[in-house]
Amino acid sequence: MNRTDRLYGLVEELRAVSPRPRSARRLAERFEVSVRTIERDLAALQQSGLPIWAEPGRTGGYVIDASATLGPSGFTLDEALAVLIGLGGLQHSPFRQSARTAARKVLAVMPASEAARASALASRVHFLESDDDAIVVPTAFAAALRSDRVVRLRYQDASGAESVRDVEPLGSIEKDGQWYLVAWCRLRDGVRAFRGDRMRSVEVTDERPPKRSLRPEELAIPYGRLRSVMDD
Repeated sequence: MNRTDRLYGLVEELRAVSPRPRSARRLAERFEVSVRTIERDLAALQQSGLPIWAEPGRTGGYVIDASATLGPSGFTLDEALAVLIGLGGLQHSPFRQSARTAARKVLAVMPASEAARASALASRVHFLESDDDAIVVPTAFAAALRSDRVVRLRYQDASGAESVRDVEPLGSIEKDGQWYLVAWCRLRDGVRAFRGDRMRSVEVTDERPPKRSLRPEELAIPYGRLRSVMDD
């Protein structure tokens, strides 16, 4: 059994007996590897974010939340490299923190030799950036996008004038490294695109907005074509 299959097997074995614990020794016997290998595998699963914890004592062992599952990790080398490059391209985006942790999780659930090779290959890929390139988009941009809540923006327009806007997020657009939050603006009573680097503060309120649909023509984009991240 290769490591990827064993990681999936460990998750399913712990789920099957949850909430009872399973000792590392018994898991080692089940998968015909050493206790040290099992402990290393469980540490990798914990690092990937799975809720696994150890219960001390004579009858203790490892326990997992029964609802937890291990996401797909059977990447080919090229697929893993593509994922790492894609995540690396988000270094100056509002999703940069999540991109860094996601990259670590991808490598954590891959076989050690393949993870090392994917990491080495990814280190050869570089992005050419200007010396004054600085992260200015608040990470709260991501919270605004996923919140399904009305968001209060303190926003500075192109002329430098500041205003406070209550907006209803509908989506996001990226162009040439610039991120925009597309939202229904209550101040303007219409769809607007707000540049991430002009957001001075982002506050997610408790108010749920009404359901709205977004049509590309409402954005009045004079050039280019919108492509969803999930397009084939």
